Amino acid sequence: MPDRTRSCRRSTAPVEVRELGRVDYTEAFDLQHRLAAERADGVLDHDVVLLLEHPFVYTAGKRTTEADRPTDGSPVIDVDRGGKITWHGPGQLVAYPIVALTQAFDVVDYVRRLEQAMMTVAAAHGVTTRRVDGRSGVWVDADPESGRPQRKVGAIGIRVARGIALHGVALNADPELTAFSAIVPCGIPDAGVTSLSAETGSPIGVDTIRGLTADAIVAALDGDLPISDLATPEVPAARDRTSIRSVPASVGSAR
Repeated sequence: MPDRTRSCRRSTAPVEVRELGRVDYTEAFDLQHRLAAERADGVLDHDVVLLLEHPFVYTAGKRTTEADRPTDGSPVIDVDRGGKITWHGPGQLVAYPIVALTQAFDVVDYVRRLEQAMMTVAAAHGVTTRRVDGRSGVWVDADPESGRPQRKVGAIGIRVARGIALHGVALNADPELTAFSAIVPCGIPDAGVTSLSAETGSPIGVDTIRGLTADAIVAALDGDLPISDLATPEVPAARDRTSIRSVPASVGSAR
């Protein structure tokens, strides 16, 4: 089993966090692939996390079937990440870590770290989440009294090429959840989709969770955020060598 108290990053240099605002999906796709290529070639000497929102878009991972696709004829962008179909749009925080992984990296371990980061953000806002065997992402338990099924609040889809991880996670803060009704989200027909706002009954926007999400992702990648079935709402203080620095957005609109 991987040692999850150790960093999964090859570098000890600080992680650069770019807050990009709202960015068209294809523009962000091209940016992360360019950064991943530069990271693999050594042109980029540190890891980067892109934080952003997308305009309304459906994207389909490599395992998407025709039955998963929109029932209303909406266009879909086919992409090179794992997983099936999902929706991105306003009210959903997307994080794309562009990370050079250690030589002994384990893809499942990397996914568990990103799940833990989202679970921590949810816990900080009073939402208890968990993992579900056989299903990636972060889930809220079914509620037998109300009849609500298990529902996903955070999705994951990644790709690793030349030792560099890209794509990432999408955490629902306060999106319009009806957008998911035209698809089979993540190819799972017997579960629902939810948001932090829907679960708490209070408005929790992307601006509210952005900073903590960045902190939690860096802490998880560096082994400072314990991997467990129950998340605590606190993020350990970042090590000096992994301090986060924000930079002006090179793409995306100002918020």
